[in-house]
Amino acid sequence: MLPEIVTAIPGPRSRDLSLALSKYENRNITYLASHFPVFWEKASGVNVWDVDGNRFLDLSAGFAVAAHGHTHPSIRAAMIDQSAKLIHAMGDVHPAENKLLLCRKLSQITFERWGLGTGKTTLCNSGFEAVEVAIKTSMLHSGKPGAIGFTGGYHGSGYGALEVIGIRWFREPFQQQLRDFATLIPYPNCYRCPFGRLEGYRLDGSRFPNCASSCLTAIEDQISQAIRQRPIGCIVVEPCLGRGGEVVPPLDFLRMLRQLCDTYKILLVFDEIYTGFNRTGALFASDQFGVYPDLLCLGKGLTTGFPLAACIGRAEIMDAWPRSTGEALHTTTFLGNPVGCAAALASIELHLESGVGKRVQILGRRLRDRIKEMALPAIGHVRGLGLMIGAELVKKDGLPDPDLALRTVLAGLQDGLLFLGGGQDGNVLSFTPPFCIEVDEIDYTCAKIYEYLRFGSVS
Repeated sequence: MLPEIVTAIPGPRSRDLSLALSKYENRNITYLASHFPVFWEKASGVNVWDVDGNRFLDLSAGFAVAAHGHTHPSIRAAMIDQSAKLIHAMGDVHPAENKLLLCRKLSQITFERWGLGTGKTTLCNSGFEAVEVAIKTSMLHSGKPGAIGFTGGYHGSGYGALEVIGIRWFREPFQQQLRDFATLIPYPNCYRCPFGRLEGYRLDGSRFPNCASSCLTAIEDQISQAIRQRPIGCIVVEPCLGRGGEVVPPLDFLRMLRQLCDTYKILLVFDEIYTGFNRTGALFASDQFGVYPDLLCLGKGLTTGFPLAACIGRAEIMDAWPRSTGEALHTTTFLGNPVGCAAALASIELHLESGVGKRVQILGRRLRDRIKEMALPAIGHVRGLGLMIGAELVKKDGLPDPDLALRTVLAGLQDGLLFLGGGQDGNVLSFTPPFCIEVDEIDYTCAKIYEYLRFGSVS
């Protein structure tokens, strides 16, 4: 269903709730202003209703989480059934059976499917925790504390994750408390070359030189230098940048990382919290590139809505963790929550249905093509895989235009469209809709964005 707006946005109830929230919540958490946010009341499929009765079209899937759509019937049924029997178990002491079922399923759809043997899992509550499990695993496996991350990479806000994060403003306020065991390397971005070798290119690609080889050589040299300077145990990378602006790297980038890790006996960690579970049009972005990690971090689409994440690794690597003698070195009270495991198992079954990835590819191509067809000077670049699309907004001189991106997001909200700004400079319109979005909803969204950008001021 297309948006239906019946009040001013935000509506009176949302404004009242914002005022109340401002008194009780850490003021750094929720952006509260006269024009933002709306408070959600219910959601179904690709639609969200706020507390004032307005219906929105969700182009974000709630941070790329609701892959199968909000409140999917089979996932909801699995959670209701499980909650009627057992809501909480002692996950690292007396677990529920479905913790085993989920760990086994994760092995089957990752390392076993890739022909790399059994995968062993640490279940987590959030994505950043999965990344920190991977970093800890690296330390236990090799004894080498160092890690390599990439500019633009987003891995969550825990202290371990902040070490490898590549978006500076998440990291800088806490810099004095960080140990600095990580080295950041430029992530290849053909539109905004980190080595200054090109100025960008038009949407038809006519100014885009074939410079991937020299770019990757420069990145390889920096990684090799970092390895010589400090003991590196792992490389942590998003196969495609998510929050960093939906940047798709050159085809050989991940292959180069795999080769370097094999050469130097370093673990390759893929953070697929964002890209995993058909978001890119394949079950995992690893499948898109034909490159497979030693450790894999998953979340978001894993459950389609329940807080649960996982770090899965090849058994021989995960066995670097000592066998439990009654205390786990990494654990949480809610580890392997039965309701979360039930949601994950139901969500995975939907991900494995025939045609899901193909549908995501077709719809993603439609969304990219419609944005490219606008051919507006404010749109510098459109990119992405599957249903993770980024449209970079620029000024006349080609510099990032975060103000225009913010105005566009706010204009969309007024018309019942939910999407976000992203990228390191905040100038990328990010679209990660549920997979159940329809063509007419995509076309409606693009028509509205065309209006905003055509009549919006471009600096």
